[in-house]
Amino acid sequence: MYGEPIQDVAPDQIERLSFTLIEREFQTETGIDPASIEPSRFRIIQRVIHATGDFSFARSLVFHERAIEAGIESIRQGRPIVIDVTMGAAGISRSLLSAFGGSVICRINDAEIIDEARRHGRTRSDTALRRAAADDPGIIAVGNAPTALLAVMEMIASGEMTPKLVIGVPVGFVNASESKEILMRQRYPFIANHGRKGGSPVAVATINALLRLAHEQERL
Repeated sequence: MYGEPIQDVAPDQIERLSFTLIEREFQTETGIDPASIEPSRFRIIQRVIHATGDFSFARSLVFHERAIEAGIESIRQGRPIVIDVTMGAAGISRSLLSAFGGSVICRINDAEIIDEARRHGRTRSDTALRRAAADDPGIIAVGNAPTALLAVMEMIASGEMTPKLVIGVPVGFVNASESKEILMRQRYPFIANHGRKGGSPVAVATINALLRLAHEQERL
C-alpha cells in the first residue's frame, strides 16, 4: 500500500525509538562522535533533531558555557518562561514545569499588545517581549521574530531585563541569522544557532530538554 516498509511500533514507544535512531545515526549523518559532546548538550541537540528531523542542528547550535546550568537553575527557582508565540507556548511541557511552580507567558495575542504594536509600528512579538520585563522572566525564548530577539538584547543591555538564559533561534530570511550572530557575541548565557533555520519547534525542544534535565537533577 505505502511502497515502503512501515514499522509496527506501539504509540508509547515511538518517541523512545526515535531517540534511539537519532543516536544510532548521529555520527553517520553529522560526522561527529556523540561521545565527544557533553552529555547535557547532546540531550538538547538530540531533542532538537527529533523536533525538526534535521541533523544539521548538531553543528549549527551554539551554547554559552553556562547556558545549561543557568537554564536549569532558572527552572528550579520557578521563574517564568517567556516565549514569543502561542504555538511555542503550547508545546512546552506543563506537566514537567508544574513541579517547579513555574509558568509560561506569551502575550502576543493580548489586546493591549496588538494595539500598542499597531500604534508604534512594531511587530507584536517585539512589543510582547518588551512588556515581558515586568514578568521578571528567567528564560526568554524566541523562535520566530528576529525583532523580538533584538528587543530582548536591547533591554538586557539597558538593564531593564535580567533573564538567566536567552534562547534565540528565530527562523527566516530577514535579520534571523544576523540577530542570532549578535546574540552569540554576548557574555550572558544563551543558546542559539547559525543560519536561517530555527523556529518554535527548536525553541520548544530546547526548553523541554532543559525541563527534563532539571527533573533529573531533582532526583539526584
